[in-house]
Amino acid sequence: MAKHYGKGPLQIGDISKNEGISVKYLEQLIIPLKKAKLITSQRGPKGGHSLAKPPREITIGEIVRAVEGHAELADCVKTPQVCERSPSCPTRNVWESATKAMYKELDKITLWHMIKGPQKPKLSSGNSTQNSL
Repeated sequence: MAKHYGKGPLQIGDISKNEGISVKYLEQLIIPLKKAKLITSQRGPKGGHSLAKPPREITIGEIVRAVEGHAELADCVKTPQVCERSPSCPTRNVWESATKAMYKELDKITLWHMIKGPQKPKLSSGNSTQNSL
């Protein structure tokens, strides 16, 4: 849909064929994307689905949140009560920080970045250090 933006709606069968994704799976994705107002749908013979705003204005973070909810890297990040060790767990803070960092990066990448070519979007460099084993 991002590549087709501004050219009218795409039918789900065409998206399925072009992307190699089953119609059934696409139908499951469309519901939360419509609810999040990231795509619109039109009925009728020339109907289909379109992005609700330009690809430069839709982030991958928005898409992930729409489809998956605000996914955490560990269950205890969102609901500490799932683990009795949460209050004193040293790794819970790591998972919480990693989840925030993941969404911070996903929110920097737009659909436009994804369709403009094979180059990778520039992510923040931060203080990345790698330990050799």
